[in-house]
This record gives sequence, structure tokens and C-alpha cells, in this order.
Amino acid sequence: MGAARWSCRLFSVLLLAALVALAGLSGNARAGCKPAELIVAIDAGHGPKSPGATSASGQPEYAFNKRLAAAVKDALVQAGFSKALLIDPVGTDLPPAGRAARANAAKAGLLISIHHDSAQPQFFTTAVIDGRPRRVCDRFAGYGVFYSQRNKEAAASLALARAVGRELAASGLPFSSHHAADIPGEGRPIVDPIAGVYRYDGLAVLHAATIPAVLVEAGVIVNPAEEQALLTQARQTQTARAIARAVAAWCRERGK
Repeated sequence: MGAARWSCRLFSVLLLAALVALAGLSGNARAGCKPAELIVAIDAGHGPKSPGATSASGQPEYAFNKRLAAAVKDALVQAGFSKALLIDPVGTDLPPAGRAARANAAKAGLLISIHHDSAQPQFFTTAVIDGRPRRVCDRFAGYGVFYSQRNKEAAASLALARAVGRELAASGLPFSSHHAADIPGEGRPIVDPIAGVYRYDGLAVLHAATIPAVLVEAGVIVNPAEEQALLTQARQTQTARAIARAVAAWCRERGK
């Protein structure tokens, strides 16, 4: 009888532990992360009134973000993630934490924030573009992927960031490591130099999300040559499809 009681108690403890673990999973994880059921929230960084960086030719970063975010949504839908959505399609200049809050409210399974990159002022020079002097930087080119250890699902966020970085690299795009420089305004630790992943705990759009979240800097728009590439539909499609493949790969792993 003593052994039977002990076995019963052990079974009860294990059952309770399993139920607690299950309760901690998101609905998408419990469902096996099925593409047709996973809500992917896509954020076009910045907005019309606070447009972010200014490109080499004088265009606002937000215009680049908005185009690529739409392309990412289309690529995800084509990959089977039919519930992919833009969290601010009209551009209401939400604060970073507000973007995370909107993704949380949409019951999304993950958040991808789309941005385009700049550089620190000391790296800029002046060049004449379209007959006008512009501040440009041709020292850096390439993508960067960021995650926050402060995110409640930091491990899943890092896994997603690595998947995105791997797919961007596999598509032929370079990683720009300039945010790791030991200078004011930079110093972001690189946690995966092969995939091109940074840790940046200060990004509110990432740490305010209660779901796995990453921020993608798709390229350096203050670099005149890279800006021209980023303006093409071919580069936008290349980047968007890489992100969609990464989400699919992450979802498969998450569902195991």
C-alpha cells in the first residue's frame, strides 16, 4: 500500500507539472505552431510624422519600412501564414511600446519589426546626389537582426532572430557589424556573428512584447549604393521571402 500511495503521489506531481508547463505555452505553441493559425504581427517602424533616418537621396526611412513590411506580409501569406497582419497599416506614429501592445492585443504569436539602418554621425561625408549635397555613409552595408533578453520569451525570440539572420545570409545578403563598435551610441553585443544577430535590451518594441519578437534592419539606407538596391522590388522580395522562410523554419521547430 505504501508503494502504491507513493506511485500515486508521484503521478499527481508529474501531471501537475505537465499542466503548469502547458498553461505557460501560447495558444500557437499548443496548436503545434500551425502556419494557418499563427498570427504574425508585422510592424513598419516609425511613421509619417517621425519617419526615422533619412536616406542618402533624402527619402524617409518610414517609406522603406512600409514598402518592405507589406512585402513581408505578402510573402508570409504566400508561405501559408494567412493570418499575417500589419499592426499599423495607416501609419499612426505609435510609440515603440504601443506597437508591441497592439501586437499583444491582436493575440499574435510573434512580432517582426521592420527597419532600415543608418550610422553614427562621425562616419558621414558629403556627396552630391541628384544635384544636391547630401550626408551619406558608404562604409557600411548589410542587415542586422535584434532581439531583447528582456522579452518574456527571450529564448524563442533569439531562435527566431537566428532563423531570420540565417535565411538573409543564405539569400546572399551581408551582415553589417557596425552596431558592435565600441563608440557612443553603439556597443551592441553580437550573439551570433554567422547569422548576424545582436542583443539590444533597450528596444521597447521588443521587450514590451509578451510574444517572441525581433527587429530587422534590412539594409543601410545612408549608403548610396545600398539605398539604390533597397529601392528595387528584387531586393524587397529577396528580403521578404527570406523572412518568410525563417518564420516557417522557426514554426516547425517550435511545433516539435
